[in-house]
Amino acid sequence: MPRFLLTWLLTAVALVITAHLVKGFVVTSFVAALIAAVILGLVNAIVRPILVLLTLPITFVTLGLFLLVINALTIWLAGVISPGFHVLGFVPALIGSIVLTIVASVLNFVAEQVL
Repeated sequence: MPRFLLTWLLTAVALVITAHLVKGFVVTSFVAALIAAVILGLVNAIVRPILVLLTLPITFVTLGLFLLVINALTIWLAGVISPGFHVLGFVPALIGSIVLTIVASVLNFVAEQVL
């Protein structure tokens, strides 16, 4: 359970950092980032596998690059659902998904090294 809470907290921090780095990626408060992290986790657990399965031929033809589009769509959907977290278009969602992945990976790596 503590690992889940740490992952949730780090994802919220990564969302706030990404909002500062990417124009069009808006997080109004840290509480909004915490809520958005939960919603993003649910969207990634429920909607993303369905999208990956439905777009498998396109993903195969593009050698996996279409997964970036799927990540952007899931972040965009989380922005539509979450209060206080907004993504202002597809391009900020695409850039934000890349930056969010990098920031979250770095934060998780640092947390693993410290703990």
